[in-house]
Amino acid sequence: MNDHLRTTLRQLRLSGLASSLDVRLQEAQANRLTHLDFLELILQDEVAVRDHRKLERRTTLACFRDLKPLDQFEWEFNPAIPRRQVFDLATCRFLDEPRDALLMGPPGTGKTHIAQAIGYAAVKQGRSVLYRSIFDVVRDFLHEEAIDEDHKALARYLKPDLLIIDDMGMKQLPKRSGEYFFEIILRRHQVKSTLMTSNRPLEDWGKLIGDVPSASAILDRFLETAEIISFQGRSYRLRNRAADAPSKPSKVLTGKTRTKPAGTSGTSATK
Repeated sequence: MNDHLRTTLRQLRLSGLASSLDVRLQEAQANRLTHLDFLELILQDEVAVRDHRKLERRTTLACFRDLKPLDQFEWEFNPAIPRRQVFDLATCRFLDEPRDALLMGPPGTGKTHIAQAIGYAAVKQGRSVLYRSIFDVVRDFLHEEAIDEDHKALARYLKPDLLIIDDMGMKQLPKRSGEYFFEIILRRHQVKSTLMTSNRPLEDWGKLIGDVPSASAILDRFLETAEIISFQGRSYRLRNRAADAPSKPSKVLTGKTRTKPAGTSGTSATK
């Protein structure tokens, strides 16, 4: 490829085509491809590069944390997790309806892994996703409240096709957060999908949000179309705790056990 052609491709922003052109030229000569077949190949290369960049950009904007795809989830560790329901959510059909989803269960059972994997599946389908832990939500609200620009935080939470709020129940929300949370759920309800994870029962949400009426209103709307998936089992993060913990020495009794005479005071002589 000569310099003039390289410059022209750069001006047209055809970097994908430029990177594969030399190889495609050799392939065309070796296989005697027609001009049409050759053109189709180099254009496919350009499309593939652009699609990959879009995927990377959407993944970055989603703000995932420790992202792992669904095929890396260890189902055998907690086999009671309803695999069929999870894979159905991963098809992202619930985004088209739209419906919500709630993953509930003890800490360490894989809720965060699966929530982000579902989000990544949505990203690969070209959907916009935002992942935030409840700690991120608190920080966003406090920051925007401090500079009196809470509408920016709301706009960010309303925009994505799928909003993922992780670890609901790990932290009590600060003052007024219940109002923002309610606004998010209210305006996304039956418009765009929201997926939440929680390790606390629904009856505790009033205390967590700090506003029982807001919590009731949130749950009333969110649960109307939400699919609830229950996670049961052991904590994956503590899987090696038992094996690594030093074993307690067994209690060895030495000497003879003497019974305290009736009517005497003091401690037993048993050692």
